[in-house]
Amino acid sequence: MTEPSVNLQAASEPAPATASRPARDFLWLVVLAASGIVVGLLWWLLAPGGLNLVSGNPELSNPDNPESWLPRDLILAALMLVSGCAAGLMLDGKLEGASASRRLVLALLGGAAGALLAWLTGLLAAQLWGPPANPALGPGYGFTLRSYAVLLLWTGATAFVTFVLSLFGVLSKKPVK
Repeated sequence: MTEPSVNLQAASEPAPATASRPARDFLWLVVLAASGIVVGLLWWLLAPGGLNLVSGNPELSNPDNPESWLPRDLILAALMLVSGCAAGLMLDGKLEGASASRRLVLALLGGAAGALLAWLTGLLAAQLWGPPANPALGPGYGFTLRSYAVLLLWTGATAFVTFVLSLFGVLSKKPVK
């Protein structure tokens, strides 16, 4: 005699939520872009022609002084490099898996947006809290950025740090025997 077999279907488990992962990846874009506002405020606080906290030289506090142009651009360049290196270090270890390229692209886009927001925030801070621009000197004077290539440093530093850390990760793996 054979007993009838009973088929019990297992209760189906819900599929893991895949929509939360891409949404979390977009935080790379949003957080890095929003940090550009902080970088822009720091630029105005530290740079000559702004609040001039780095040098403290009263001659450089005038934004119309051509002597303050190079240090002002260098302050923003340093802030962009630090921000890009920090973003690259935060990406280390998160570039594995299926969405690694999406995370990297979003971080690079966030760095580019952050650089633009930093520049515009610094200009806005100068208009709000700085001395008024002298119209007799022309539009090229005042708290401005002279070298627009500085805006590429954030994204470039992120890409370079990510490349170097990925290269070290590949080179440190032991070969398979």
